[in-house]
Amino acid sequence: MAVEIGQSIDCVDVWGVPFARITRPQAVDAVMALVDAGRPSFFITANVHYVMLSDQSEALREVNQRAAFLIADGAPIVWASRRGPRPLPERVAGSDLIYDLCQRAARNGRRVFLLGGPPGVAEAAEARLTTLYPGLQIVGTACPPHRELTPEEHDTLIGQIVVARPDILFVAYGQPKGEFWIDRNLERLGVPVCVQVGASLDFVAGRVRRAPRWVQKLGMEWAYRISTDPRRLAPRYAQNLAFLSRKIYTGLVRDQNA
Repeated sequence: MAVEIGQSIDCVDVWGVPFARITRPQAVDAVMALVDAGRPSFFITANVHYVMLSDQSEALREVNQRAAFLIADGAPIVWASRRGPRPLPERVAGSDLIYDLCQRAARNGRRVFLLGGPPGVAEAAEARLTTLYPGLQIVGTACPPHRELTPEEHDTLIGQIVVARPDILFVAYGQPKGEFWIDRNLERLGVPVCVQVGASLDFVAGRVRRAPRWVQKLGMEWAYRISTDPRRLAPRYAQNLAFLSRKIYTGLVRDQNA
């Protein structure tokens, strides 16, 4: 059953984060309903790292409350939800959803803007997506420098997006920078749907390889990613593992004392 914005989306709390109990096709329907509504909004694709950051930051938890909905982009989140009576139906990966949304945007005549990533990545992602989905309108790309923008540079960037009038804005700024940036600038942007997509533009552009599908189905994509960039990703995933271990242990103790 398609999810319609205007009625509440059923959510379940996993480690303090309210996740929408929706499937991948339903997520696409929900996003396009936001586009049709036309009001500035955003949704969040949250993996274990994002849940850990939310656990550490009250400001990020407040951003979560302002989001239209959050989807579970991590197998451990889905597994944890199965301990309760209302489990999440499946993992909805942002790296898959970007394709689904661009396919639907091409079909419905909706406009897309790609923001962020290393130099050249947004343009390469644009070329790939417009090849996959003929008729897709990518109305702009931008790759700001990886430093704090001056007020003038930031105003110019916002103006570029506003003039392009996208219906969907994909932001590749990383977590939680992207979520904070979207939340802070949402009304100025005026875009019906914004979402922080992390490395998804790198995947689309072919600059970074995703794990094989069978590895993804096993919930081991994180291990594959570590193998591709251990120096950068190993410390992050070590933190995630410590967070997971703490939450699992706390849950077991709570169950024993219930």
